[in-house]
Amino acid sequence: MFATITGRYDFLNHLLSLRRDIAWRRFTIRKMRFFKTFRLLDVATGTADLAIEAASGHPGIHVIGIDFVKEMLAVGRKKITGRGLVDRIRLLQADAMTLPFPDGSFDAAGIAFGIRNMPDRLHALREMQRVIVPGGQIFILEMNFPRHRFWQGFFDLYLKRLLPGVARLLSGNPAAYHYLADSILHFPSPPAFVRLMEEAGFRGVERYPLTFGITSLYIGSKEGLEARSCA
Repeated sequence: MFATITGRYDFLNHLLSLRRDIAWRRFTIRKMRFFKTFRLLDVATGTADLAIEAASGHPGIHVIGIDFVKEMLAVGRKKITGRGLVDRIRLLQADAMTLPFPDGSFDAAGIAFGIRNMPDRLHALREMQRVIVPGGQIFILEMNFPRHRFWQGFFDLYLKRLLPGVARLLSGNPAAYHYLADSILHFPSPPAFVRLMEEAGFRGVERYPLTFGITSLYIGSKEGLEARSCA
């Protein structure tokens, strides 16, 4: 499904979020504890927007981005080359359910707008927990149904009417955006997702609601060593 919307994926993401997706990723990167040398895993990297945002502002960071859709990765590689970041971002085709890395390979792991697509979210979280070092962080950026009644009505209209209509006009696969709406509507509430992260083994989980609560950033830490000094 995702392979069929690759050509307009970035454009539609920016359009349908009114370019708020850019600000959400920047906020995510600002919340990361960066060290002089830093290894970040970007799960479900898509066209590598989160990886590029991280590497662009932090010269000591090295990112590996994984995704199972090779067409998305091809677009991401072109963007990375255009930004001159080939030496610091590497993209791999891989499955988030079985990450091809040893335990403790990364200082942090992030996933932007991908956790809701996982067939087993708890297992995906546990895999990310496995591959980060003790004391390492996880960052989950995801859209959710807002809790305030006014914004619920607006967002419901947006998901069920506006988004499918725009997708019909501009996308080669409108069904993919119907899936997007359904996946957001059925994603766990923020308190429920915090509990899921805790069940996966993360500690000190915090949630940051963004743009009237339609998106949330969740941050947790792997139990273990105290955080190192930042650069």
